[in-house]
Amino acid sequence: MTTTTTTTTAHPYDPLTAEEIEKAVGVVRAGHSQRGAMKFPLVRLDLPDKEQVRAYDPSRPIPRVAFLVVYDPEASAMFEARVDLTDDSLVSFKHLPGLQPPIMIDELMALDEIIKNDPAAVEALARHGVDDLSQVQFDPWSTGTLPIEGVDARRRVIRSTAYVRHFTEDNGYARPVGNLVFVIDCDSRSVVAISEGDPLPLPPESGNYDSGSVGPLRDDLRPIEITQPEGPSFTVSGNVIEWQRWRLHAHIDVVEGLVISDVSYLDEGRRRSIVHRAGISEMVVPYGDTSDDFYFRNVFDAGEYSLGKTVGSLSLGCDCLGEIRYLDAVLSDESGTPHTITNAICLHEEDYGILWKHWDFRYVEQAEVRRSRRLVVSSIHTIGNYEYGFFWYFYLDGTIQFEAKLTGIVQTRAVAPGEQPAYGTLVAPQLDAPNHQHLFNMRLDMEVDGPRNTVVEVDAVGLPMGPDNPYGNAIVARRTEITNERDGRRMCDPLTARSWKITNPGVRNRFDEPVAYKLVPFVGPTLLAAPESDLARRAEFARAHLWVTRYSPDELHAAGDYPNQHPGDGIGQWIEQGRDLADTDVVLWHTFGTSHLPRPEDWPIMPCEYVGFALKPVGFFDRNPSLDVPPPAGHGAKSCHSTPQQGDGDRHGE
Repeated sequence: MTTTTTTTTAHPYDPLTAEEIEKAVGVVRAGHSQRGAMKFPLVRLDLPDKEQVRAYDPSRPIPRVAFLVVYDPEASAMFEARVDLTDDSLVSFKHLPGLQPPIMIDELMALDEIIKNDPAAVEALARHGVDDLSQVQFDPWSTGTLPIEGVDARRRVIRSTAYVRHFTEDNGYARPVGNLVFVIDCDSRSVVAISEGDPLPLPPESGNYDSGSVGPLRDDLRPIEITQPEGPSFTVSGNVIEWQRWRLHAHIDVVEGLVISDVSYLDEGRRRSIVHRAGISEMVVPYGDTSDDFYFRNVFDAGEYSLGKTVGSLSLGCDCLGEIRYLDAVLSDESGTPHTITNAICLHEEDYGILWKHWDFRYVEQAEVRRSRRLVVSSIHTIGNYEYGFFWYFYLDGTIQFEAKLTGIVQTRAVAPGEQPAYGTLVAPQLDAPNHQHLFNMRLDMEVDGPRNTVVEVDAVGLPMGPDNPYGNAIVARRTEITNERDGRRMCDPLTARSWKITNPGVRNRFDEPVAYKLVPFVGPTLLAAPESDLARRAEFARAHLWVTRYSPDELHAAGDYPNQHPGDGIGQWIEQGRDLADTDVVLWHTFGTSHLPRPEDWPIMPCEYVGFALKPVGFFDRNPSLDVPPPAGHGAKSCHSTPQQGDGDRHGE
């Protein structure tokens, strides 16, 4: 059974409705009617003050304000606008000279027409063996700030590469057109430069992966059915979800994608805050190939491509399994017209193995065991060749986990017959998948039992032998308080099992220790680009695993609000303010991801790669909060099989 929940405005973080989007765009158009060609790259809720959210009373609604990024292509000018939706007034309309808004979907969709109608581009394609343009695929690439010969850096430009399909559904990434790059002026809708090297033959093999292309399918996979005859254990009201003591708000933001907020836990009758708001502040995918058609490929999927706009509709039995509920997403296109992505967020429960277990073998015949279960809040975003699944998990023991699932098609490059790529892997004859990284930055606006928190770095350290440690076995927790932003740039250390506790010094548990949650980081790479490179300046957030800042409503995106064609902004500059971090409203920015050295097994479609992190209670509860979870099936431990059943293998239900 599935149900789609219609968005309401019952919570101060509810996204704009279709009616509110139309109203906001109409107010801006009416106030600046002389700009007839206006586009609207971003239309989103202007976040209300946090104090208003904390004190929210549905009987006294908070005034709702829309935030819009407006672009005038005729004047090549960008503006920020705010519209009060209570009285339909234009609060502000501010010009931002020298900045570029995110790349717009209609600019991407125009590439085919622009390139195919340019005689020089058609001739270049012909020189590379492409005469039939009917099935050519053109992919966009943000250009950053790397110079383009003969092109004014102030122009709004993107680069484009070509791939050849043999039919409409063909996998174009199997046949990239090598050594050919087009530079497009989005405002004039023209090809302004062509970068061309020696032609290369198209790779010879198909890369199709649909069930009709891969040969006989396995016939020995038996069905798995997940049923909840009494329905799920969670409830949904608008965008607010409640499950097993948890309460949270979830929605799709146009830039950040899946966002959770107002996360709290009902502990013995008291509702306790944990996370105020969490979402992907930025993500960068830098490619490590130096060839002329690859060196510029380093995309900021949130700030340059508007991650939320790439969300797709989810399907029961394919993307989600079980007793599902869905939330829709209402977004705006660049004309300012709202549209609905149905089933953009999936909500369901999953069995997650053993929660806890012990068998007192001396005196008790049966073990005490409880099954773990988690609430899953997920969305899937398609950005060009890659898919990113974002999954928030909430557990019965108070743990929160985030997981990104990376799949889709690896980016490819044509190479000459017999060539061994220096910066990638052959995944098919004459087809190279270049080395690259996927680096996410999660903005965690924490609120552990209230807004006054302190971050403490914790390392597990073995002490040297001495009078207090005569046997050399002592292990202590070494704590380092992060009290100033200039000390807020931190790195993972797997040798010390480093974690970061978000404590509340003003709230103590029964052991007189500050209540806390800890960030258990994903221990992975940071940015591999040279520190003095253009990319390192623009993606400074990816050069450290953790940053801690004092909360500011103007600091939402780790690479700045507008990274498109920008030389660098964001978190590296913010921490230079040196703001105090002790016992105050803090934000953690966790960078995590993977360095992808492609394998032949990643072609023609990549199995999921998993990265993420966890938030775990540390003295937040006085003891295990899941003691009251009932035994399996609700009938006591004896409902579990104590011995294997004939023909069913060694174990049941694990």
